[in-house]
Amino acid sequence: MIECLDLISDLGRTGRRQIESDAIIGAFQGARPLAPRGVGDFVRPSGVKLRRGFGGAANHPLEQIRIRSENSMTAGCEMAGKPQTRTQARTSESAPVVMLIHGMWSRPHVWDGFRAFFEDRGYRVIIPTLRHHDMEPGGIPHPELADASLAHYAADIAREIGKLGCKPLVIGHSMGGTLAQMLAARGLVRAAVGLAPAQIAGTMNLDLRSMWIFRREFTSWGFWRQPHLPSFEAMRYGILNGMPESEAEQLYEKLIPESGRALLEIGWWFIDGQRTTWINPQDVCCPMLFLTGEKDLLTPLRVTHRIAEFYEGRVPVEGLPQRGHWLPAEPGWEALAARAATFFETEAPEMARRMAIRSATLAPALVNA
Repeated sequence: MIECLDLISDLGRTGRRQIESDAIIGAFQGARPLAPRGVGDFVRPSGVKLRRGFGGAANHPLEQIRIRSENSMTAGCEMAGKPQTRTQARTSESAPVVMLIHGMWSRPHVWDGFRAFFEDRGYRVIIPTLRHHDMEPGGIPHPELADASLAHYAADIAREIGKLGCKPLVIGHSMGGTLAQMLAARGLVRAAVGLAPAQIAGTMNLDLRSMWIFRREFTSWGFWRQPHLPSFEAMRYGILNGMPESEAEQLYEKLIPESGRALLEIGWWFIDGQRTTWINPQDVCCPMLFLTGEKDLLTPLRVTHRIAEFYEGRVPVEGLPQRGHWLPAEPGWEALAARAATFFETEAPEMARRMAIRSATLAPALVNA
């Protein structure tokens, strides 16, 4: 039976919080929305029962996730404030935390520019390496990579967040944008920016140009059981089309294979019995912003709008003229990093206040519990 992460137990007015979760790897599905205890600080009301998503039972192995935090999950995660120096941000526990989540075929290096930008701005930057992605380009993929699920990735990142002891600000690219939403639905994110977020369950991408990128994978029976890396020709066509040829070639040489199962969970979610990428929009109680390039052929802008529609107007979408899919490393990425910082520092706090007011109006008993 699919069990969701049992998020944050409010242990009274002392501010002590503890997350003790027994999570099956099909988790990150369909729990009730979190009720706010303060601006941008959401905790699950005691006594609220969890329910399954529409995917039904999952037969994944049980994983114990035990995350303890002596202080509030929001400690050290201020959304705004006067930035510290770069050195202070790297070492100070009070520096605001930004977590950068990479997408398919990627490793943390894709965020090198964003890391420097946010550290210079006074943030503490965390970049997790997704499961089995700690390999060198051209190397032999981990034997379990092909079967790695987005639920595995999300559970691993949840552990990283538990070690922080606070809810981070999150920027996710492509599949990382989907993971950011999955984590947000578990109440583990303070605010999120999705750069060209990949589709979630319920969102169809019928663009023939997107399908052409994966024509080799989708015409190969059992692709979901194999690691995959599209050809340079395919990626240059619709993924690396927002950068000069020479830069695209250099970047492609650094890419690594991705899980076939992850590709199925995103692109063929309708045959995924676990409904891994299904997200109940009512479970997402943090501010979010989506940014997608108008030249992106992998996750076209209209698909991003369809994802945002699930959130009933709570998630703004901004199209980026002359931008492709590989937003963290395309020329002009600095403007996107600055846009994300502005969102975190000025817009997200106000959005969180409005969410808190709306939740208090709809469920005052839960808010005051």
